[in-house]
Amino acid sequence: MAKVPTAAVAASGLVGGYAVARWTKKRPLGGVALAAAGTVAAYEWNRQAGPRAAVGLTTAYVAAFAGSHPLAKKVGAWPAVFAVAGGVAAASWAVTRRAA
Repeated sequence: MAKVPTAAVAASGLVGGYAVARWTKKRPLGGVALAAAGTVAAYEWNRQAGPRAAVGLTTAYVAAFAGSHPLAKKVGAWPAVFAVAGGVAAASWAVTRRAA
């Protein structure tokens, strides 16, 4: 089975969670998608880089979600989501790359 990079899982969770919430008009459903991807990413971060890295990256994931809201007021919703998703993906890649 091909391995999906955790950077892609985390970014997809942020983008996918917003997309699901927006298109279904059900924010809790978007939250489920966000949490599911975050859980998978956290598990893999722990496995690949250890618990300290997993806690740090999970904190970054949650902070990115929270930070996208005020950022969206300045640059728009989709640009904000893509910006924070890119930031989390870059952090994930950097941390898991070093651990490999």
